[in-house]
Amino acid sequence: MSGFWSFFIIALTVLNLVAAVWLLMATSKSKGLPQGETVETTGHTWDGDLQEFNNPLPRWWLWLFYLTIVFAVIYLILYPGLGNFAGVLGWSQTGQYDTEVEIADSRYGEFFAQFADLEISELARNDAAMTAADNIFGNNCAACHGSAGRGAVGFPNLTDNAWLYGGSEDAILLSIRNGRMGAMPPMIDAIGGDAGVANMVEHVRSLGGLEHRPEMAEAAKASWAVCAACHGMDGKGNTALGAPNLTDDSWLYGTSRDVIAYTIANGRNNQMPAQLPLLGEERSRVMAAYVLKLSGQVDD
Repeated sequence: MSGFWSFFIIALTVLNLVAAVWLLMATSKSKGLPQGETVETTGHTWDGDLQEFNNPLPRWWLWLFYLTIVFAVIYLILYPGLGNFAGVLGWSQTGQYDTEVEIADSRYGEFFAQFADLEISELARNDAAMTAADNIFGNNCAACHGSAGRGAVGFPNLTDNAWLYGGSEDAILLSIRNGRMGAMPPMIDAIGGDAGVANMVEHVRSLGGLEHRPEMAEAAKASWAVCAACHGMDGKGNTALGAPNLTDDSWLYGTSRDVIAYTIANGRNNQMPAQLPLLGEERSRVMAAYVLKLSGQVDD
């Protein structure tokens, strides 16, 4: 924050506190009435004779307001609130977060340390590890992959055996640790414009065993080499590149012609963020075991 805005916030805050004190003092003084005059009212009358007196605030109520101002002054001295002044305690949101993370790590570190020497396949059969993993999944992974791990449009289903980057223990752990950046470039120009896209849609549908127009699928074969660089000549994909297998029934965005055409013409960009900075090594391994179990690769 610049010096000007820091000074502006300080001045505005102090002015508000001073104005509040002045207002309370100005309205708390009892106004003496001349001899023979009746009590002053606000002029509001209900039901003929029910009037509102213009009396000062009760003392106990007035002191409550003063106490809130005192509290505000103490707070602004101790904590941030006056521009760039950090407060004498030096408190910050980042510092509070780091402290809570340290407390959590010390509390849960011992629990997860017991799994350090276990293989991922062994972790998948460990009830304590999987109970902890279920909680971690619900808090960190379910927002994208669903509470049951079945995914959503654009987010992989973790309960089947279709893997963009491979389903081995190492591949799953690598995905969790480092995240993944998936990118398919727009192909409309490379395969002959709109007509080429329309033909390629039919060819892709034929690879997946879906209803298609044979003559258009055949016409797309001349351009398929461009796509085969990633998906392979047989369309079975490439886990080294994260290129999907087009011959199975697992479709990240759906199987409709419009969806496939959009993907071919405009490409797709997906990202899974790296979880290692958030989870740490031991919890990442536990989550790899959990995903392995979700996919049905480990027997109970």
